[in-house]
Amino acid sequence: MPTARYRLPAIALHWVHALAILTAFGIALSMVDLPLSPTRLRLFNWHKWAGISALGIAALRLAWRLGHAPPADAPMPAWQRRAAHAVHRAMYALFFAVPLAGWAYSSAAGFPVVLYGVLPLPDFVVADRIVAETIKPVHKALAALLGLAVVLHVAAALRHQFVDRDRLLARMWPGRDP
Repeated sequence: MPTARYRLPAIALHWVHALAILTAFGIALSMVDLPLSPTRLRLFNWHKWAGISALGIAALRLAWRLGHAPPADAPMPAWQRRAAHAVHRAMYALFFAVPLAGWAYSSAAGFPVVLYGVLPLPDFVVADRIVAETIKPVHKALAALLGLAVVLHVAAALRHQFVDRDRLLARMWPGRDP
């Protein structure tokens, strides 16, 4: 019989992934308007590290999810359940699409990804300025879509917690069973 809560590994991966995504977004927003400088280059590297970390965590989350059934859906109207499932599917697709597009952009722009400054990753695509100029807006658009999906996800969780008072948030919150 399914439990009302997610298992601890799923909870831990969820929150660590959220932190990696928020870190990548925060760094992106802080670096985007900076002039070319050592600070901007350092922030770009940190952004790439957060993005590649988020990609790795997404792979772990997907592997966990494929091997472990989630708890049964909480009681809610059918339209909310369908919306929740659609947002979750979109987020999972974007968890992979955003960092892969960023990695492709970085490779095409001729700036290899060296994870944490020590582990060079292979170029995702060949260096090509035209390809880089094509991929950059795709990466930005996908990131904006992920941001929108995250906002919808958080807003729905908070609505369930504070308006519906159905303790849905407790399913993914560390701690004791509700």
